[in-house]
Amino acid sequence: MQPFAKNILTLALALVFLGLVSACTGPAINQAALNLIKTFEGFRASPYIDPTGNPTVGYGHICHKAHCADVHYPFPLSTAHAEALLRSDLKTAQDCITLKTAARVKLNENQYGALVSWAFNEGCGAVTTSTLLKRLNEGQNPNTVIKAELPKWNIGGGHPIAGLTRRRAAEVKLALKPSSKQVIPACH
Repeated sequence: MQPFAKNILTLALALVFLGLVSACTGPAINQAALNLIKTFEGFRASPYIDPTGNPTVGYGHICHKAHCADVHYPFPLSTAHAEALLRSDLKTAQDCITLKTAARVKLNENQYGALVSWAFNEGCGAVTTSTLLKRLNEGQNPNTVIKAELPKWNIGGGHPIAGLTRRRAAEVKLALKPSSKQVIPACH
């Protein structure tokens, strides 16, 4: 190995070890969580303007370029391409839940999937400042916290939104479904 490459590798490993750079990424969600998200996001094969004014396509993919030029699949999207795009988009929410939860937080695949759905819908900034995350990180029981806190996230424009109320109820139902497969902590 060249001396320069060896020094870079040593520095990278030191930064990971010190916690200054995270080498961890959130695990993929299970099929039940993916199906929940797909149901509530809905499928659109061609770009449209969503209720918040964003160009959107597939299962809730917000486009960042005119005419969704950032989407590298042909329009109209197939459901397979839309799912691939969704799985890619979910990485941010998966990483958010994985990296923002304390090392002592233990979540099974259904709890994690429900929280990823919430993070995908609300954004990592909202998750980071939430009472839900605070309570989880304090060591409170995940089912108790999720059951009490997720339903509060049904407000839009200052009023409860029926679709968000249904989505939060479905997320709670998924989270409370028992599973012996623990996925969090994933990397602490």
